[in-house]
Amino acid sequence: MINFRTDFIITASTDGHLKFWKKKHSEGIEFVKHFRCHLHAFSHLTINHNGTLMATVCMLDKSVKIFDIPNFDMINMFNTEFAPKTAAWIHQGNDVIQILAISDSESGKIYIYDGKGEDKPIHVLDKIHSNPVKFIEYNPHFDCAISIDEKGMLEYWSGPKREYHFPDNVKWTYKTETDLYEFVKIKAPPRCLVVAPNGKSFAAVGADRRIRIFNFATGKLLKVIDETLQFYIDQATVNKNYGLQNMEWNRRVALEKELDRDENTFQHLSICFDETSNFLIYPTPIGIKVYNLYTDEIIREIGKNENMRFLGVSLCRAVPDFKEQLQGAAATIEAMAAANPNLKKTEPDPMLVACAYRKGRFYLFTNTEPFSTDEGDDIDGTGMGRDVFNEKPRKEDIITAVESDTIDSKVTEHAVIHTSFGDIHIKLFPNECPKAVENFCTHARRGYYNGQTFHRVIKSFMIQTGDPTGKGTGGQSIWGEDFEDEFHPKLRHDKPYMVSMANAGPNTNGSQFFITVIPADWLDGKNTLFGQVCDFIFNMRNKNS
Repeated sequence: MINFRTDFIITASTDGHLKFWKKKHSEGIEFVKHFRCHLHAFSHLTINHNGTLMATVCMLDKSVKIFDIPNFDMINMFNTEFAPKTAAWIHQGNDVIQILAISDSESGKIYIYDGKGEDKPIHVLDKIHSNPVKFIEYNPHFDCAISIDEKGMLEYWSGPKREYHFPDNVKWTYKTETDLYEFVKIKAPPRCLVVAPNGKSFAAVGADRRIRIFNFATGKLLKVIDETLQFYIDQATVNKNYGLQNMEWNRRVALEKELDRDENTFQHLSICFDETSNFLIYPTPIGIKVYNLYTDEIIREIGKNENMRFLGVSLCRAVPDFKEQLQGAAATIEAMAAANPNLKKTEPDPMLVACAYRKGRFYLFTNTEPFSTDEGDDIDGTGMGRDVFNEKPRKEDIITAVESDTIDSKVTEHAVIHTSFGDIHIKLFPNECPKAVENFCTHARRGYYNGQTFHRVIKSFMIQTGDPTGKGTGGQSIWGEDFEDEFHPKLRHDKPYMVSMANAGPNTNGSQFFITVIPADWLDGKNTLFGQVCDFIFNMRNKNS
């Protein structure tokens, strides 16, 4: 979950889905776009320093996808020969090439790519780390990257302007002059790394649950914030369980012990600085804390009475973009004194976005009241409904929403498609492509394809259908998710009238399929061929013409 200065919020779920949201000043957020990005969980998401480009990497499918954020569109994608672990943009705003650094999950190598270029790396850093790199962050003020491997070894290195060498603008030469060996000495590798917006410091959360803040230029340790469970237990007797009831406090202690037993729990932990770099915001067992780095005190605790355990936080900017402020006529003294809600758009509107342990939603903390006050939404008894459900079940979700033990998996070897041009008889190949045929037959038996159109017709190539929206962007399989390709050496597109699954890349089969009208051998190994038209081909020819 990431949000940044361009007023976009981007959320990523463990099923590989990516969603764009737009922060509307003093009006909450608005859903923008949804991408089915990867077939597996994201390994990492990274955004460049000026908020224009984003990259997602997936370790299991070895793929990288690049997004243009202001236009919320995917502009590039490629596969890697290694399993990527993490990534970071290493470039400044005026650089011609947008450098993307990607680490290998099985070695200490860092591969350098042109984010808008081909899938071949332009450089490989193989002498910086000896263990797989967990985190990479870029500091545009120093034009320097900082990386940490699985053992806690921390390294500085530059971008292409300095030929990826050690930066010459920091105030140390040998690492023994710094405190950068801290994580190796305590044997507690970081779980999170973030660089302050002003570039003067960076913070990391160690496996020992202590937050360490370093000076970027000198590499010296500035502060250590104790967030261990034992610290909270010791303070609970003095603070009377932090104002919580005994049962609730004991529940939180038990939950923290459960989190410590699972190393993967904190893999998506995130903390953040505010825009001034004076405050550090991080999740704790008793809500979200705002820490003043200059006075060394907690100035605010957010969400302490909420029963969820927050793990990730990110802060949207409070002041609207200057383009929004310039829209409309200049405000007069009389207008500013009037009780006009539209004038509040120029007032600060901070928004803190958070995600929680084992929760399929994200949370917004703002200075405004909840958007809905309907009595039917009053779930928590406060008189204010806070839950906002962004998505209603789609038509295909309702049709395919059946219990797994009741799925009728009966398949057949023949099918008939009734169209306005006549019937199309199809011979299916259940032995060679069992999942594709089962998906097709089950959809047909449930009436999923009834009333659908051939939404895509390409003369002298193919006709395509299977999308309930009729736009070519919808539809899903009977399992509710994409399924893998099925290729057989005996099934080839060497003649016309073959029936194949449409996809958006490897292993992205849903409900759409197409029928070729010419030999199309370039589709072999790319699209699952699960059937062949065996009768009424003249109608197919009429449709193609």
